Amino acid sequence: MVMPFDLDPLYLIWLSVALSAALTAEAVYLLCFSTASYRSQINRRLMLAKESDRESVLVALRRERGLTEAGNYRLVFYALNRLILQSGITIGLTRLALVIVIGSIVCFAATALFRGSLMEAGVVAFLCATVMPFLVLLVLRGRRQGKFARQLPDALDTIVRSLRAGHPVPVAISLVGREMPDPVGSEFGILSDEITYGADLETALRNLHLRIGSDDLPLFVTAVGIQASTGGNLGEILENLSSVIRQRFKMRRKVRALAAEGRASAMILSALPIGLFIVVQVTSPNFYASVWHEHLTKLLLVGGAAWMLIGNLTMFKMVNFKI
Repeated sequence: MVMPFDLDPLYLIWLSVALSAALTAEAVYLLCFSTASYRSQINRRLMLAKESDRESVLVALRRERGLTEAGNYRLVFYALNRLILQSGITIGLTRLALVIVIGSIVCFAATALFRGSLMEAGVVAFLCATVMPFLVLLVLRGRRQGKFARQLPDALDTIVRSLRAGHPVPVAISLVGREMPDPVGSEFGILSDEITYGADLETALRNLHLRIGSDDLPLFVTAVGIQASTGGNLGEILENLSSVIRQRFKMRRKVRALAAEGRASAMILSALPIGLFIVVQVTSPNFYASVWHEHLTKLLLVGGAAWMLIGNLTMFKMVNFKI
């Protein structure tokens, strides 16, 4: 009997190795899933509260977020300190600086080893010490603000139910700190602790806004501040606010769905020239050999990359806008 194709046994071995690795990774994930799921439902403040009292937990949370024991900025550059605070990292300023220094040294050594140029290595190390941490902090802050905004309507509903049960505002806020995961849980827990240890409600709410920087949070801060000074039905106000925030998220998702075609077109048009260049280089390595060393070729490549960047930014502005 003649086989329609010849199968190399080496391919079967590699396929078996790949399947074994995938099954091993799945087994490890399933073993750790219950613990990870449990930790994701408990905010960091409650985990620290198991080991010490509330005041010590408040001080520890402030220190690891880049604040002093009194809640003030530790760095002279307030904008940088605010960015670190809003990014939500919990390793502290000292460890963060140490990570940046070690990463810069590693990048310097790797560039000097593979490129053989100390000048290029110095430029790479400088970028790793300045630009790269800034971009990482921006990404972390954006993710944290997005997650906080998605959790905020549920937090407002919890406060509304607590107020309708007859609890005062500080007790309703502390309930959110106990019942919800991070980042809302820890942030509202810090808010509750600040009120408990002497800060007035308006100051504590301003501190909450400085720690988060979310666009929806000033509405909550203003509503609670006005109710504290003039009175009113805070439960009804927060219920309407929760509904408005949910409607905004619904509209954002609708816009994102409608703009999916534009985003896909942008990604395809951006990846097409790069992919075509890679295919040509793989299939015919000498295709650009005659013009690769020309100065005009480098200028055209830089110009083409800049033009693609302008086009990508234009398409990004077309499919992304605030609501």
